[in-house]
Amino acid sequence: MSRIIVDETYCKGCGLCVDACPLGIVELDTERINAKGYHPAHLVDEERCTACCSCATMCPDVAITVERF
Repeated sequence: MSRIIVDETYCKGCGLCVDACPLGIVELDTERINAKGYHPAHLVDEERCTACCSCATMCPDVAITVERF
């Protein structure tokens, strides 16, 4: 099992992680806005996450941490 943690202080809602996820389980949260005024990314299906790290690799602001457990 794995998950991603998005540090909303750095996320600028660019969507690169969304495009990079091969399973399509990372989305921008359109119901939330962070302190900088952006919709932060979030994981929509933790059970399906394989911890491939594509989202974290693509993040230009290093806002994503991948955890495996």
